[in-house]
Amino acid sequence: MIEKVLHARNLTKAYRQVVSNKGAAGIDGMRTDQLGDYFEQHRSGIILDVLNRKYLPDPIKGVEIPKRKGKTRLLGVPTVVDRWLQQAVSQQLATKFELTFESESYGFRPQKNTQQAVRQSLKYINDGCQDIVDIDLKSFFDEVQHYKLLQLIYNRMGCHTTLWLIKKWLRSPIQINGRLYKRRRGVPQGSPLSPLLSNILLDQLDKYLKVKGYKFIRYADDFSIYTKSKTEAERISREVANFLNGKLELPINRQKSGVRRPNTFEVLGHGFVPIYQKGKRGKYQLVAKQTAWETLKRKLKQITSKTLPYSFQERIHKLKEVYRGWINNFRQGSINARLKKLDEWLRCRLRYCIWHDWKKLERKRKNLIRLGVNQGQAYAWSRTRNAKHS
Repeated sequence: MIEKVLHARNLTKAYRQVVSNKGAAGIDGMRTDQLGDYFEQHRSGIILDVLNRKYLPDPIKGVEIPKRKGKTRLLGVPTVVDRWLQQAVSQQLATKFELTFESESYGFRPQKNTQQAVRQSLKYINDGCQDIVDIDLKSFFDEVQHYKLLQLIYNRMGCHTTLWLIKKWLRSPIQINGRLYKRRRGVPQGSPLSPLLSNILLDQLDKYLKVKGYKFIRYADDFSIYTKSKTEAERISREVANFLNGKLELPINRQKSGVRRPNTFEVLGHGFVPIYQKGKRGKYQLVAKQTAWETLKRKLKQITSKTLPYSFQERIHKLKEVYRGWINNFRQGSINARLKKLDEWLRCRLRYCIWHDWKKLERKRKNLIRLGVNQGQAYAWSRTRNAKHS
């Protein structure tokens, strides 16, 4: 398999993917736009090092990103060169594993997405499966046992050199605040390989649930099982917990796991509320959870802060990126009414940004006149500190 990984066509495809993904630099400071020159100058040497098993990956750069309630998540950012090679390996590994993955797995797969997973969850609930087994894996990406993952990969492809290379990446130390830490388990989030590796391991869970005949969905390490009675759900919960702890050696977060009803259940940022319409008794519809709305508003508020040195067009461009991404994710939910209120709030923020950019009183007066305000009102409004009047 290593010959296919290092084939010129596969390496070029991997290079283009890494460049298009952009992303932060690793510990060496190399950016994705610098990879092209490095690629041309050192490709032959890197290929020989890999074939002779002399290639030494760089340590991973640890970056903490904020989560809800003041918590943080540690991401591992490999160097651009390591990301290029990891992407090349991932492309070939996917050809070995993708066709064997179960259809209930929706995360990081071709022609699969969040919307499909959420839609299937809603279908199960509206079909009467309203006692839901919700299991939270405790720090999944930090707890993966390397030997189990490597064995699964070797069983499928049998290439010692590729396996050696993957093991090197899994064991690469992580640099946090200038200090290196050893890693003996876990898959670093942030690398091109981590989504595929997580699917390879958790495909064992998918196959176990499939053989049992359970109705479920999985998106990366988020999964839920749908049943028609609380008794059945509690029994399945115990079985699956034993499988995860015994077979895959993955710990469960007991505090966040349990049997849910639709109105207390959340999947991929979506919630479920009853439909109060004739003929739809017992049916539910999708909504965006409150935390999703709060995250969106926080991002919009940051972009429309008058202290940021953006031009008006730059603000609009950034707002479109955030807005479109959020709406695309939650478009299946009932969100129109709240979006209208949010839009009113956002327009007020933008007016204040424009007001602040005009700065001088006379400039404000002239711009108001150009917008069709009569001269008396334009003079009065230009002297007020309240942008809402404009």
